[in-house]
Amino acid sequence: MSNPVLAKPPGDCCLNCYPHEGTPKGEFITIAEVNTYITRPANAAQENRVILYFPDVWGIDIFINGQLLCDFYASQGFLVLAIDYFRGDPAQLHRKNRRDTTTEPGFDYEAWKAKHQAFAATAVPKWIDAVKAQFGTAETKYAAVGYCFGAPYVMDALSESTSTACVGAFGHPAFLNESHFVNCARPLFLSCAEVDHTFPAPSRHRAEEILTEQAKSPSKPNLKWHFQLFSGVEHGFALRGDMTNAYQRFTKEESASAIVRWFNMFM
Repeated sequence: MSNPVLAKPPGDCCLNCYPHEGTPKGEFITIAEVNTYITRPANAAQENRVILYFPDVWGIDIFINGQLLCDFYASQGFLVLAIDYFRGDPAQLHRKNRRDTTTEPGFDYEAWKAKHQAFAATAVPKWIDAVKAQFGTAETKYAAVGYCFGAPYVMDALSESTSTACVGAFGHPAFLNESHFVNCARPLFLSCAEVDHTFPAPSRHRAEEILTEQAKSPSKPNLKWHFQLFSGVEHGFALRGDMTNAYQRFTKEESASAIVRWFNMFM
């Protein structure tokens, strides 16, 4: 059966980034033998609301932007756990220098993506099970958020075949097929850029068509969806934009704030 690609693999522009400023508040622990960034809400009573965070190709272990974003979600009343499925080998380590997206000599970006996808395919389900065993109670609710490389793990968590998360969101996604949207059964927030090499306008429109049709199914009473689309920004805006640019800062912050409101609605 045909399963067309809607969000393509990460491209060279995913190696570009403006470092954000701040001091991360979380720490690293090991869950299911995988390094994990954990950051907590100020009120311990809110730790029964857990966000599973799936990073983009910049990972989480040395990527301050991702850590600060996790800290923001925690400050809004969530326990946040971010998986390092790159195992200390994020894409930025393979840039020739820190000023452009040129990769080091001999770096095979396609092989790098395939290697880490293969690991994540088996590691993510085990990690989620371990998170639930370690941090979950009968009252715990889970949300999933992912960026670029992390988008398919959000969609897996929202599929009919799992009970992983009750709500999810992604920003500027990669690695998505039509089946991800066909199988979606729970509330999904899509934070998107006008200019996106992985998820261009025709793909967005097709995803909307599929979600609209799926939401009519009596078997999916919990499926709701919302598109957030910003003009004038590119793939990566929600995580790697220039915070000295007022508009880029606004779109990044509005994306995160809207995701929080979406999670609060359904958690």
